[in-house]
Amino acid sequence: TVGVAVWYFSKHCHNDTTAIALASKLHGIPATIIMPKDAPPLKLKATQSYGGNVIFYDRYTEKRDEVATRVKETLPKGTVFVPPYDHKYVIAGQGTVGKEMIDDLQSESITLDYLFVCVGGGGLISGISLAAKALSPQTKIIGVEPEAGNDAQQSLEQGRIVHIETPRTIADGAQTQHLGNLTFAIMKEHVSQMITVTDEELVDGMKFFGERMKMVVEPTGCLGLAGLRKMVKSGEVAKGSCCGVVISGGNVDMKRYCELISSSLPSS
Repeated sequence: TVGVAVWYFSKHCHNDTTAIALASKLHGIPATIIMPKDAPPLKLKATQSYGGNVIFYDRYTEKRDEVATRVKETLPKGTVFVPPYDHKYVIAGQGTVGKEMIDDLQSESITLDYLFVCVGGGGLISGISLAAKALSPQTKIIGVEPEAGNDAQQSLEQGRIVHIETPRTIADGAQTQHLGNLTFAIMKEHVSQMITVTDEELVDGMKFFGERMKMVVEPTGCLGLAGLRKMVKSGEVAKGSCCGVVISGGNVDMKRYCELISSSLPSS
């Protein structure tokens, strides 16, 4: 391998880019990281500190696939490209989240009725749903995305991959424009339902995690909890149901985090 290039298009890929930059450094391989210019400073600094060569783009005015193609043409032949979610190894890696959760619960003789997972490009929920359905077929997998960016919900309803403009939402890990071919196929088969939540519901979730759980969780990481609370409130999830929630991510700048949780929105 003469180099590694990573497409980074959402906050879910933050840990990927940092890890790949470090792994590349340890193996003496150059790493090129494609990141939006409004990426959180914390993760940008971490990626660069491990030697990653960061190339910026504007997620609102540029098409991500076009950016990747343009960058690829400038790199040496033999460079390995790592997409953010639509790849079998990425999906398999994400699946360990579901496997570990189900294994731990089953060791205590606990079976989930519902499992709520945040959705951006679909890599996380694809991997988790494959593992969960293999180990706990009766568990319903519920995907949750922001109201402003419900391309996955539209895709499953219409039976085709729906493309949208980059959504305006505080859940920047879900600011993807479309699902991948692999993730769409897996979600169509294994995801029971897609629902959406508002930014206000995400902030409420951040406050809950901070006040009750003493956890710093980014807006995207609150999608699962917000979805669960919404379905409990509507009565779609019955009282006494056993529910799991994937809390994916604490990649948030502290200044931004404080701004959001100190807003006038009430916590509950």
